[in-house]
Amino acid sequence: MPDPFADAGPAEAGPDQIQEAARRLAQGRLVAFPTETVYGLGADAENPEAVARIYAAKGRPSDHPVIVHLSPDTDPGYWAASIPAQARRLMAAFWPGPLTLILPRAARIPDAVSGGQDSIGLRCPSHPVAQRLLRAFASLKPHGCGGVAAPSANQFGQVSPTRADHVRGEFPHLDAQALMILEGGASAVGIESTILDLSRLDRGVGPVLLRPGHVTAAQIAEVLGEVPALPDAAAPRVSGSLKAHYAPRTPVSLVDAGALSSLLQRGAADAPGRRLAVVVLDAAPYAAPPGIDWIVLPADPAVYAHRLYALLRDLDEAGYDRILLQRPPAGPDWQGVNDRITRAAAAFG
Repeated sequence: MPDPFADAGPAEAGPDQIQEAARRLAQGRLVAFPTETVYGLGADAENPEAVARIYAAKGRPSDHPVIVHLSPDTDPGYWAASIPAQARRLMAAFWPGPLTLILPRAARIPDAVSGGQDSIGLRCPSHPVAQRLLRAFASLKPHGCGGVAAPSANQFGQVSPTRADHVRGEFPHLDAQALMILEGGASAVGIESTILDLSRLDRGVGPVLLRPGHVTAAQIAEVLGEVPALPDAAAPRVSGSLKAHYAPRTPVSLVDAGALSSLLQRGAADAPGRRLAVVVLDAAPYAAPPGIDWIVLPADPAVYAHRLYALLRDLDEAGYDRILLQRPPAGPDWQGVNDRITRAAAAFG
């Protein structure tokens, strides 16, 4: 498929920085790097001590799996115990790109990357800086199949970073020796990858959509000839599956468009002096009461996703008392966005 994320923007790490980052990964150190979804906090996926540094830096629970990122040249069969035909078809259709596949983990791969489970999440990012880093790192491995474990480069549960300066703001306690950050411009997609479970096909289960994203269930169904099922109680644990996640510091609420007027008028009367940011679709519906600022985003799920996390960070910095998000449409193209903002709001009850 055509790669819609090929333009990484004007700021990109150069060849010397890429080689230095690959050497650091081989030494068991941390490197943050851009992908088309969000920036990742990376470590050698075959080095449990290096992976533990990711968990420590993020404050991430040790049973919460991370995704292993592979270059386009790397054989996923090194990492997975088996690769079913369905996985091969999806790789051909969507790799490189924002789709993570959950497969049975090869016995040679430490379970540090899977939170102790017998499955593993694999992804091949399309961002050119990520690809150059992954190729350089793989070249340093005797088997040539190096993979980089990389959850989003932020404190656990917080808003994922879509620019390098976001990463720097998340880890001020880590100096340049402890964490190298590669520049790559703003992430094009802006929300995390779609996650599809194919690890239980031999037990008659799957495919199962564990996290929606830019690659939609309909697109997956076009390739596989079946619509992926919703998560079940026995599904593997995966990144971003907690009820409360992706949350800014400022409290967030979701509001239906029809309830905005009465809610804001009542809020202005009941709590004068509060500053509210209200994110709406397409246009501000009416003149806002004092202390309320409209932020208008296009009613386009791809544009909304691209801008969402950076906007939430900007609103945090602006010092609002609360962020109200107009609830987007419920259609399949909005599933990834709705998943992220629902979990962000859940962090505040």
